[in-house]
Amino acid sequence: MSPSSSDHVHLMKGQPFYVKYREIIRRLMFLIGALVVFRLGAHIPLPGIDNVALAQFFKDNEGTFLGLFNMFSGGALERMSIFALGIMPYISASIIVQLMSTVVPSLEALKKEGEQGKRKINQYTRYGTLFLALVQGVGMCAGLISQGITLSTGVAFFVPAVTSLVAGTMFLMWLGEQITERGIGNGISMIIFAGIVAGLPNLILQAISSADSGGNLGLIGLTIFGVLSIAVLAAVVFIEKAQRRIPVSYAQKQQGRHVVTQKNHLPLKINMAGVIPAIFASSLLLFPASLGQWLGSTDPNAGFVRQTLQELALVLSPGKPLYLVLFGALIIFFCYFYTALQFSPKEVSENLKRSGAYVPGIRPGEQTARYLDHILSRLTFIGAIYITVICLMPMVLQSSFGISFHLGGTSLLIVVVVVMDFMSQLQAHLTSHQYDNQTLMKKTTAHPKG
Repeated sequence: MSPSSSDHVHLMKGQPFYVKYREIIRRLMFLIGALVVFRLGAHIPLPGIDNVALAQFFKDNEGTFLGLFNMFSGGALERMSIFALGIMPYISASIIVQLMSTVVPSLEALKKEGEQGKRKINQYTRYGTLFLALVQGVGMCAGLISQGITLSTGVAFFVPAVTSLVAGTMFLMWLGEQITERGIGNGISMIIFAGIVAGLPNLILQAISSADSGGNLGLIGLTIFGVLSIAVLAAVVFIEKAQRRIPVSYAQKQQGRHVVTQKNHLPLKINMAGVIPAIFASSLLLFPASLGQWLGSTDPNAGFVRQTLQELALVLSPGKPLYLVLFGALIIFFCYFYTALQFSPKEVSENLKRSGAYVPGIRPGEQTARYLDHILSRLTFIGAIYITVICLMPMVLQSSFGISFHLGGTSLLIVVVVVMDFMSQLQAHLTSHQYDNQTLMKKTTAHPKG
């Protein structure tokens, strides 16, 4: 005879933790395993590389855009592994497809086709990733040869190196999709997060050593830096969670003798652009500085162009006044630009109108769109100033206290945002699991087996 309903419910409540949360544990283990594979792959070297010349090259080019790409690749670029391109080609392809979807009518129509349209857009993004990885791989290999970092030249180096780089990027793209589907959190974000966190121990040791060499001033600066870091972390968490909730009412419905008006809200985040503006601004600003450092020269006989490039590299080096001004201006610009791509007040107002919803005191349609655009502009301004302060603060502190701590504001934002997203998704899985258990218990109680 099968157990009664009370016995069955008691067994469910008395299950061990690893049985009760088997699905969540399985997702966590898959995530950890995928990140371990990523870290192992970041140490597989590219064939035909002179490691001594490579180390000297990165030492000479410290502070250029190579440091930014090296951060996103988790140190794979500095080791010149098969993951040296990292996940940046996929991110670039995703952004390009998003930009084109606002211009090309066929892509804009695909966005509105639901799951099928999303799969088609993802397919275009994969093709774009393959093309960009191929172009960047060829360019990287050509640069390595020109800098004398390779052991061989020509086809003997190009074919295996480019193939390895493209395969590494496509594997990371596939791994990120698998993490999103079978793990917890956004896969691409988790890979970038793992790459940044992997470099934290070395960064902390560098900060401590620089503080020790600086004497009391270095220790005081390190203490102030630590306190400010905690305060900045708290501020980032607060701002990222902050929302402006616009009240939304739906058309009145008759329920019996009463007329009911359903009420809801439209949440607008302060920082709707995320970390994309900081990444764009860093890449755009560091590229001319790096170009000037590579091609410029301090030799008086080198020519006007090469001397100008060298001066440009010095003026636009991180921490310089012009760099700080341009960096802040570019961040603010990209905040408005990317927010406009992500959120369309006109489209939202039309969707509200079609669903019979309205903002109290505002006419549906054009007036609602203007109202949403007005609020969004003010929120974006606050978000842009917030991202600018977070990204510029480490550079100002470095120049003020002389602490060689290379974890910039962009890295800090990525780490905090990814952790918050991971925690929210983990909480969602726990809530869903608890709801499923309660539903099963109710069904068991209502239909006991005898």
